[in-house]
Amino acid sequence: MFCAISGEAPQIPVASRKSGNVFEKRLIEAYISENGKDPITNEDLTTEDLVELKSARVVRPRPPTLTSIPSLLSVFQNEWDALALETYTLRQQLAQTRQELSTTLYQHDAAVRVIARLSRERDEAREALSKITVNGGAASHGDAMQVDGQGLSDALISKVEATQETLSKTRRKRAVPEDWATGETIQAYVPIKESESLYSGSQSLSLDTGGNLALVGGADGVAGVFSISQNTVVQALKGGKGAITDTLWAGSRAVIATSAGAVKAFENGSEVSSFSSHAGEVTALAVHPSGDILASVGLDKSYVFYDLVASVPATQVFTNSALTTAEFHPDGHLFAAGGADGQIKVFDVKSGANAANFEASGQIQALTFSENGTWLAAVVKGQTSVLIWDLRKAAQIKELEIGSRIEKVRWDYTGQFLVAAGPSGLAVQQYSKASKEWSELLSLNISSNYTRGVEQAQRRAWKGTSLSLQLAACGITTREPTIKYQEHTVVVNLPGFSIIRNLPAIISLLVPPHRSHFAFRASDILATVWI
Repeated sequence: MFCAISGEAPQIPVASRKSGNVFEKRLIEAYISENGKDPITNEDLTTEDLVELKSARVVRPRPPTLTSIPSLLSVFQNEWDALALETYTLRQQLAQTRQELSTTLYQHDAAVRVIARLSRERDEAREALSKITVNGGAASHGDAMQVDGQGLSDALISKVEATQETLSKTRRKRAVPEDWATGETIQAYVPIKESESLYSGSQSLSLDTGGNLALVGGADGVAGVFSISQNTVVQALKGGKGAITDTLWAGSRAVIATSAGAVKAFENGSEVSSFSSHAGEVTALAVHPSGDILASVGLDKSYVFYDLVASVPATQVFTNSALTTAEFHPDGHLFAAGGADGQIKVFDVKSGANAANFEASGQIQALTFSENGTWLAAVVKGQTSVLIWDLRKAAQIKELEIGSRIEKVRWDYTGQFLVAAGPSGLAVQQYSKASKEWSELLSLNISSNYTRGVEQAQRRAWKGTSLSLQLAACGITTREPTIKYQEHTVVVNLPGFSIIRNLPAIISLLVPPHRSHFAFRASDILATVWI
């Protein structure tokens, strides 16, 4: 029986209840008082965990003095015990230090390799960026690029973190507002008002938070703030060169993007900010839930964050394809951008790192996050269905067939209704948590309704006394013509002739601002209709 510390036979042997090792009592008590652990297993150990072992005791002589050989031997023994304990402790510390040094050297070597790789990739990205050519055509599928920027400021990062913390805690627990529309209410929706033609070639429409002001942009570079209650344009906003490609409201500010690469913000009809960070057309805008960060994406393969408080660009990140649409996550910590290559790229707002990618079959036309924060819906250009992904599973979970071409898609505040709109109309889908099924609540064919409205108005005008038709033709007796409206075509039937014109062209001729009639020619017959 030997002491686990000194390696000698103990005079007063004790054993650990936890490890079962045998120690010299005075050595182990000294070690415990200093370290509080078992010297062999490194477990927590106290003097109460020691069990004294019974052994034949030898009567010790009276403590000697240093004047005799036995007293000297006793002193030497005590010194030897202390030396043995210290040596054991030093051996343990040496082993621990060697392990820590090995780990540190490995981490340093790995850091050096990472820094070298990042430096090389940065230089390659800068070289690729210097050779890039921006145009309005299809995006090339080159290597992914990341361009250094100053990054978000500490103030913006703090704002993103605070917004995420606040919204993530309350979003899932918030109740549906008492006055919120139900499925039965939505099923009864019908168009009740139609404005006159505002801006030709308009591609975007945005409502303010109050629901009374609509921001509409046109192909001539002018956007207008339309008052729904007054049924008129109350402000005209000049975007400069190029068509207005997207619009949105950032609080009380009206923000527009143009095909010339400009992003402008207006307040009370006056321009307060103007940015030109993109080297090509700006295709989409998005505003952060905090309201202080604006994002834009463009055909130059980049997205840009702007600090609306300071009115300065915050950072610009380049990707591997032209970007066509964008949206912030409801919590504000993620930013999604749809690409011309069919990828939805999800980025971390603070760092700009690519968090996830979702594949679709073609160019992404529109995308939106659900208010539950876990679903992402997107539409492929020219398609009639909505694709839905679960961010938790990183997989597509549903494809909703709408039946007509879709250009915009949006979730409501409660996350239960999804509306998809296009040139032919709109549809509202509802998700039931109880049955976990989707159902279509509403499908409005706006285009057909508009065509029927034009048809009815023209028929009423035809029967009135304010419309006359004069025909001149050699040898043809003038008879009253008839008008038929078939889908998107107006057919004017004359004796022996049929004149067909596309409905959009006829509409544009029917409502010229400074003319009271229109004329068209077919063969030798000249028809003039006076309004």
